[in-house]
Amino acid sequence: MEDDNKFSYFFLGLGLGVAVGLLFAPKAGAETRDLLLTKADEGKEFLKRRSTELRDTAVDAMEKGKTAVTRQKDHLSAAMEAGKQAYREAVSTAPSGDMTEGI
Repeated sequence: MEDDNKFSYFFLGLGLGVAVGLLFAPKAGAETRDLLLTKADEGKEFLKRRSTELRDTAVDAMEKGKTAVTRQKDHLSAAMEAGKQAYREAVSTAPSGDMTEGI
């Protein structure tokens, strides 16, 4: 998270530096404004693409997490059932007094 803030500040500073540089550049006002609008549009498109990529990555990670949790839940359920079955078999095959002698 801390790195995200560093990148945000870097890009903000970069954008402001470019904007100030363009404003003081020896071009006509109309050319400078057109260039600024073009760069702003390019920046918006970049951010849209980047946010889509990040969203897709997050969705993939969530799906992998759900799959892992489901798999672990299935393993746990199978282990519980195997334990119950082993207990039932031990109780059904044991002589009547053997299971309670140690208690």
